[in-house]
Amino acid sequence: MSNKSILHIAPQNFAGMPIDFVYMHRKFGFKSNLVTIYKESTDFQSDINIDLNLPKGKLATLYRQRKFLSKSLKTSNEQNTSLKYYKYTFTDKIYFRIKDLINSPKIEDIIKRYSLQEFDIYHFDGGIDLFRDFRFAKNMKNNGKKIIACYFGSDLRTRGIFKEMEELSDLNLTVEFDHTKIHPNINYIFFPFNCENATAKLKLNKTIKIIHSPTNRLFKGTEKILKIINQLKRNFNFEFLLVENLPRNKLLEIKKDCDLAIDQVGGILGGSGYGKNSIENFLLGLPTITEFTEDYKKFLKENPFINATEETLYDTIANILKNPEVLIEYSIKSVEWLKKYHSYESVNKQLLELYNKYNIL
Repeated sequence: MSNKSILHIAPQNFAGMPIDFVYMHRKFGFKSNLVTIYKESTDFQSDINIDLNLPKGKLATLYRQRKFLSKSLKTSNEQNTSLKYYKYTFTDKIYFRIKDLINSPKIEDIIKRYSLQEFDIYHFDGGIDLFRDFRFAKNMKNNGKKIIACYFGSDLRTRGIFKEMEELSDLNLTVEFDHTKIHPNINYIFFPFNCENATAKLKLNKTIKIIHSPTNRLFKGTEKILKIINQLKRNFNFEFLLVENLPRNKLLEIKKDCDLAIDQVGGILGGSGYGKNSIENFLLGLPTITEFTEDYKKFLKENPFINATEETLYDTIANILKNPEVLIEYSIKSVEWLKKYHSYESVNKQLLELYNKYNIL
């Protein structure tokens, strides 16, 4: 048992990834909690929520989408190998000062109520602090606490990092392989997942059932995938399911009855090639097609993914439909790989090695 305590702070519990870190810490004797800043909009909940509102009006939503998309498109057209710092516009500075002023009483109340200043180690997911002036992280650093910045998704690619957090951080972590090419001082770690109940699928449907369940069509290459699926239907007999906007538990029930999943092919800013969606597929023993960069394929020398590009997706699926029994082999390998690399035991060992290397413990 460890006497150290670890607090995770995240904007939201995206895909349930931050809370899985907490569950992993608790399993190995750490006191750990997750604080999320904004109201949760997904099936994944945190244990402490400040419950701040994100502006949700049509104009605010459109502004965020356009800003994110423009940065994403720009990044995808660049040689994305240099570290970018977030650049505050004059409007940003005014907006964030007002935001901190308004939200400060509610945040300070949560800090006191849950004794958030009493933890030993602080993980700031996405490099985001409770306040936009980073006062909480600065105070914890001044009090001798250890600061860790952990990056998920596309923030580091598109938004860039906050200079304030970079200067405070004792250790930088990422679950995205391409971040290692952008940030000169970041450590890749597999994200933890409770895979104790992972089971291989040893029986196939008489008619092979393929599922694609994008959270973002543009990033997953959905339109390109649909075009190829329609071409395949002219020559092969199979069932295809496009599933969107369903609660997670209902989606998992549908996946249980499928034989093959397509994660992302030909999407914009696809990143490392797989995420929580693919890992949940493996939990069910569901073989998964996705696209990797050449560098990432070299890094993940041992992996059970069925790799395909927009150009090769038709032939990849056609070959599987001609010989569907190969899916059982992929299913077995998927479960074995999941437990080997993403289990709480495996990731905890990897993280403790980094904690010790950077004098976190």
